[in-house]
Amino acid sequence: MAELGALWIVRHGESTANVAASAAESNGAELIDLTHRDADVPLSDTGEQQARATARWLAGLPADRRPDVAVVSPYLRAVRTAELALADTGIPASVDERLRDRELGILDGLTGHGVARRFPDEAARRHRLGKFYYRPPGGESWTDVALRLRTLLGDLRRDHQGRRVLLFGHDALVFLLRYLVEGLTEAELMGLTREHVIANCSVTGWSADATGRLTPDTFNDVTHLHAQGAPPTTEDEIHAEPV
Repeated sequence: MAELGALWIVRHGESTANVAASAAESNGAELIDLTHRDADVPLSDTGEQQARATARWLAGLPADRRPDVAVVSPYLRAVRTAELALADTGIPASVDERLRDRELGILDGLTGHGVARRFPDEAARRHRLGKFYYRPPGGESWTDVALRLRTLLGDLRRDHQGRRVLLFGHDALVFLLRYLVEGLTEAELMGLTREHVIANCSVTGWSADATGRLTPDTFNDVTHLHAQGAPPTTEDEIHAEPV
């Protein structure tokens, strides 16, 4: 199969809902204090600072390493991150709904404590099925998200053969791209999710080797944030799940 020259994914900058979710979990609340629907959650001030630091990282890349094109989640926090990061770069960008965050259905807006209290049967079902295959009512499993990402990768390989592609998306997508690009097993993927929290505006990337195969060269990297004095943050995504 035709391959890309390079691929990166940047998680969006810190959002106001990331902050609210962390506070709710810390306080033992059942509900996260959300004032927007998931698609309309904006960046926090820190998130905007992180996105501008990402712009300076892009500006500092040599010409033969700069992305040729960017593809962005339609959710506001990712769109705004891309707008700030791509400003004055001349890199063309488009929005693709397949990069949206994972949908959690009836668990939307609940903390892990809230799920356990309000939907104990769902918490038990998730524990039995495992994180990879569990699909909350009205929502998506990780495998559902992997399927839409798999189709997106196929389109990117077809339309941008040999080119360098930059994605802006969400934390689960970072893990699932590693699963798809690197051919990880379920156990290997779930091990990554236990060991790492994807930082806001972190960079994960792969480059084509001598055979044309994409191989990993950076994961969850926030070196550019430190270099620009932007505070790294590692809040989980808006929705928490039962453990």
